[in-house]
Amino acid sequence: MIHEIEYLDAMSDETPEDAPRMSLIGDRFPDLTVETTHGTLRLPEEYAGEWFVLFSHPGDFTPVCTTEFVAFEQRREEFEAMNANLIGLSVDRVHSHIKWTDWIEAELDVDIGFPIIADETGGVGSELGMIHPGAGTSTVRAVYLVNPEGVIRQILYYPMEVGRNIDEILRSLEALQFSEEEGVATPADWPNNTLFEDKVLLPPPGTDQDAEARLAEAEEKGYDARDWWFTLRDR
Repeated sequence: MIHEIEYLDAMSDETPEDAPRMSLIGDRFPDLTVETTHGTLRLPEEYAGEWFVLFSHPGDFTPVCTTEFVAFEQRREEFEAMNANLIGLSVDRVHSHIKWTDWIEAELDVDIGFPIIADETGGVGSELGMIHPGAGTSTVRAVYLVNPEGVIRQILYYPMEVGRNIDEILRSLEALQFSEEEGVATPADWPNNTLFEDKVLLPPPGTDQDAEARLAEAEEKGYDARDWWFTLRDR
């Protein structure tokens, strides 16, 4: 407990009172102009009407990051089939990104086809909360899932020692898209929940009258109603 308090105190000491609040789930993605391996891009404007997945890595020419970039590229068509664009980011310069991706193509036979932001000043990473206390000037492994309206719908953080799971990011994207389209929630491990498979959850009623009506509605429509607050329907 003492170590936890000391850590929190250290975080407090390193964070100025006037520091900008980091972006959170439900916030609009900040308007940013970024330099990338594909030229200058404006975010989120560049991907208006489409999803995008922005992920940061600690640095070019590092082993875990290299395996992640290969993994993202190998699944890029799956993201694009879901109307989602990939874009990477680190504090390295554009020429470093280019040299690194050239190495990946030459040594691993994978051509990185998505843009990589060169956040040389660390300004983008700082604004998005990608640079944490204790991480120096490097960006941590963060993932932002942003919807077509430019709203941040999910944020994932990974430590430097652990590579990301692309299956989980794709699963999250699928769940978010289905949830937004249908106005439902998805169970744990959806669409492969051990009890309910790919069924989805209806939002709980907000009033006594709606709670009473939910069970009648469930019976009428054949929903799987375990209670008024726990009702599932087929996908």
